[in-house]
Amino acid sequence: MQDKIKCPNCGHKFDVEEALSGKLEAEFQAKYEKNVAEQAEKFNLQKTELEKEKALFEQKKERENELFKNRLEEGLAKEKKKIEQETLENFEQKIKSLEEENEKKKTENRKLKEQELNLLKREKELNEKAEELSLNVQKELMEKQKEIEDKARAKERESMSLKEKEYQKQLEDQRKLIDEMKRKAEQGSMQMQGEVQELALEELLRATYPFDEIKEVPKGTRGADSIQIVINERQQICGSIVYESKRTKNFANEWIDKLKQDQIQSKADFAVIVTETYPSDMDRFGKKNGVWICGYHELKSLSLVLREMLIKSHSLSIAQENKGDKMELLYTYLTSNEFVQNIQRIVENYDSMIQQLNAEKKAMFKMWATREKQIWVVQENISSLFGSIKGIAGSALATSAILELPSSSVDE
Repeated sequence: MQDKIKCPNCGHKFDVEEALSGKLEAEFQAKYEKNVAEQAEKFNLQKTELEKEKALFEQKKERENELFKNRLEEGLAKEKKKIEQETLENFEQKIKSLEEENEKKKTENRKLKEQELNLLKREKELNEKAEELSLNVQKELMEKQKEIEDKARAKERESMSLKEKEYQKQLEDQRKLIDEMKRKAEQGSMQMQGEVQELALEELLRATYPFDEIKEVPKGTRGADSIQIVINERQQICGSIVYESKRTKNFANEWIDKLKQDQIQSKADFAVIVTETYPSDMDRFGKKNGVWICGYHELKSLSLVLREMLIKSHSLSIAQENKGDKMELLYTYLTSNEFVQNIQRIVENYDSMIQQLNAEKKAMFKMWATREKQIWVVQENISSLFGSIKGIAGSALATSAILELPSSSVDE
């Protein structure tokens, strides 16, 4: 069945396909072509307008670009000029500031250099003084040390001599009579100690005066322990000295009377008691009732003085030979206060020299300790001052080797 379309005007019915197939096709074709032509014309007009607008836009754009470019160039020129002006001003300000700072640094450097020169001068002076002081101290120390060592060696030799003789005597007595040693140990060793000092006394005299004759009085024989026959360089006998050795805790006054009797029997010129303990009214060597009393450590000095006096007296007697009053002169001189005072003064000076030496030794040690402390204080202050300057100046200031820390390597 075919669709029918009724015309509203006439009411005629016709088939849609028939009505439309030709007419509509033509109408549609004409409308389409018309529409296409209109659209093409509109499109061409729009295109033409668009091209015109585009051309105008391009022209306007070019003008705007030129204006913007000109304004930009003017702005850049102004900004460049402004920046150059500001940069120049800042640069001049910085240069001025740097110049001022440079002048300040130069002034500070000059002051630091002056301080450095002063420090170097002071350091050099201190080093020179320290070297001079060290040399003087070392020289004094060596001299004092040599003196002290010589005195100590002499005293040690004397002490060791006594000990050695004591040991030798002990060994000898032990080999001879063990039973007698037990008895002596029970009664005390005073007699043995006295015999040891006698042997040491005789050996000291023989070693000191090899040309003199030293006689030992045998045990059990009445008389002194030892007799020294003084012989001068011409092998002439100038006189004699008798010695009595005592090594007890208490001094007995009867020793003086006994030795004076022994002196008369042996016809000796001088009598000497060598003892460890002095009489109650004496604290050092001296003469009492015509007998000289001294310790073992004073024996060498006293014997030297007495021996020299005998030699001089003998020389005087030889020079005055054939003179009737020579014995009177010699007796007068030997018994005069002058002779006694000379002997006493010489031995006193000897003791005084020993005391002074000990006092000087103590004083020197104290003085060396004080100087050492002062030197350390000076060095510490210099190090502190140099460290402060070093902290300010930095590496521009050379460091002295004396203020550096020692090497960390350990000596093998």
